[in-house]
Amino acid sequence: MKEEKALSLLGMATRAGKTISGEDTVLQSIRNGTAFLVIVSLEASDRSKKTFNDKCTYYDVPLVSLGSKEELGRHLGKPSRTVAAVTDEGLGRSIYKLLKE
Repeated sequence: MKEEKALSLLGMATRAGKTISGEDTVLQSIRNGTAFLVIVSLEASDRSKKTFNDKCTYYDVPLVSLGSKEELGRHLGKPSRTVAAVTDEGLGRSIYKLLKE
């Protein structure tokens, strides 16, 4: 239930133009401080999970695992995605808070 609502909020953020996706793009946004929440698919490889966990820990960006690659992609309006970032602070906090309750 919480996951479905979080994915809906992700879709809303995407329609508002407040999400980015793709490993290189998300890594760059973490480094330059524009990512307020990073979402990694539950199906991501161990290497990808470790890379994003390390970067998010270093740059103090919240990280959550959510949905399959297809679910993530569908809510981002893309085919399938391994990782996405929310670039709006309020929406990022809302999704994170919802998943951590």
